[in-house]
Amino acid sequence: MNIIRRPNVYLVGRQTTNDADIERFLADHGVSHWQTDTSVAGEKLAEIAGRLCYMSFAKPRPGGNQAYIDRILSVKHGSVLEHAVWNFIITGVSRTFTHELVRHRAGFGYSQLSQRYVDESTADFVEPDCIAEDGELHEIWRSSVEQSQQAYCKLVTGLERHFADVDDKTSRRKLARQAARSVLPNATETKIFVTANARALRHFTELRCSEHAETEIRIVAAMMLEILQREAPALFGDYEFFDLPDGTRAARTEHLKV
Repeated sequence: MNIIRRPNVYLVGRQTTNDADIERFLADHGVSHWQTDTSVAGEKLAEIAGRLCYMSFAKPRPGGNQAYIDRILSVKHGSVLEHAVWNFIITGVSRTFTHELVRHRAGFGYSQLSQRYVDESTADFVEPDCIAEDGELHEIWRSSVEQSQQAYCKLVTGLERHFADVDDKTSRRKLARQAARSVLPNATETKIFVTANARALRHFTELRCSEHAETEIRIVAAMMLEILQREAPALFGDYEFFDLPDGTRAARTEHLKV
């Protein structure tokens, strides 16, 4: 049994812009000189969306994209941030984590590892630090998880016999695994593909990278924010990290609920 103590976050997708059609749109509307100083597609698209609302391409405010996004954040014109999108794969997290994550619906899309199709007889498990750091508690946790996994394996074997009259091998395995998974703990490691827009990610950050959030999701939220601050500093650079007594980090901003 492999025990996981830290998650991984992979940025697997980001937007690009179709500059030819942007130029064609501007030309069709009599704008011959507008340009932005950002090379980040999400930041550029948010600016274009905002300027479209007021057709302010011809007479932009000074300061470039950063100043424009700062203005968007300060007046809470958050709808234009919904046009900036990123894709992540998150691994080394527990089912507890994903139960909390998928509560974020607006602006998010998910595809998660299926326990109906994937054999969990060799699954990894995620142990909270507060348990791992105490030898007695760790042994209680480990014993419980091992028993659950052993029960799962026995149930899969028995259920495959129970469904022996099902001719299709894949269907038979699916029927066995979907019932046997009921004994697996929330600590079972899972993987999830996440797509989200900038406005939804800001809301997620404010709730889950808070000192009041559950520890595992706060760790992941901080990892995602760190990536996003490198990716799009104009959209996420206003968040400031600070350390917590448990060794994790939280973040805060003055631009709440954009």
